Amino acid sequence: MNSTDVPSGTVDDRFSEVLALIHSARQQAIQAVNTRLIELYWQVGAYVSRKLERAEWGDAVVSQLAEHLALTQPGLRGFTRSNLFRMRQFYETYHAEEKVAPLVRQLPWSHNVIIFSQSKRPQEREFYVRMAVQEKWSKRELERQFKAALFERSVTQPAKASAVLRQTHPEALEVFRDAYMIEFLGLPGGHAETDLHLGLLARLQEFLVELGRDFCFVGSQYPLQVGGRDFALDLLFFHRGLNCLVAIELKVGRFEPEYLGKLNFYLEALDQHARKPHENPAIGVLLCASKDDEVVEYALNRSLSPALIAEYQVQLPDKQLLQAKLHEFYALNIAQGEGTE
Repeated sequence: MNSTDVPSGTVDDRFSEVLALIHSARQQAIQAVNTRLIELYWQVGAYVSRKLERAEWGDAVVSQLAEHLALTQPGLRGFTRSNLFRMRQFYETYHAEEKVAPLVRQLPWSHNVIIFSQSKRPQEREFYVRMAVQEKWSKRELERQFKAALFERSVTQPAKASAVLRQTHPEALEVFRDAYMIEFLGLPGGHAETDLHLGLLARLQEFLVELGRDFCFVGSQYPLQVGGRDFALDLLFFHRGLNCLVAIELKVGRFEPEYLGKLNFYLEALDQHARKPHENPAIGVLLCASKDDEVVEYALNRSLSPALIAEYQVQLPDKQLLQAKLHEFYALNIAQGEGTE
């Protein structure tokens, strides 16, 4: 074989840049087609909305439009009666929301339908639109986050962080959560820490999606040497946005205050021996099976490290219960607002 010949199917590093250009162009083309399609649906939805609003059309005319398009444009898909009404709902939902309207054009139609059909409040719609764009969720992951009641949890259960973290990394409060759903592991109720640890490693891709965009996996049982002793950190990540290492310690029981001391020790060791000069101080997360919020608050108030306490949950939460808590949250805020007037 000639030295310049490369067998079919073999990766050749000489052409990696060309492949990257092709991949980028394809992605841009797909995005451009999606944007144009969403714009078309918006315009059709606006047209149908105006006709119905002015009583120029009745619902039957929309059905006739769908039939007419099916007859005259046999290759045209997506213009069924039900979808035409969704286009109308799409336009009527977002046309007055100047901040959100440009974002919905970045999402596939299936994502938009899920969001505007399942959201109960404008704040919820905006939350999921922004998160779907930012995290680049698949349709399946978007549906999962609705089932996991991410919006309700984000509003009623904000991340539990130390005062140091709030002061030095306020943007971290938008990154971390109070609870993480790991139902995809299928762990039984009496699981051991080893089961949790190995399960997360086996389903690392799903765990990274749950953690959020910009998390990069560094290692498991990450070795730390202090003095003459060896220690091992459960999981180590790097967050590109925060530009820092993120240490995660796993506990299969409820949170105990003494756990925080060990995490603080690990963070100091990371800053002393693993942190690069251009990186920010490491952040620590204690991921426990359960926690008492008052105990957590007391423990974090005097902590001198940038740390958070979070729960992991092996089953999706009761969404109806969280929606009731959200309703109480908004009702209380409205009542307090009226009381200050």
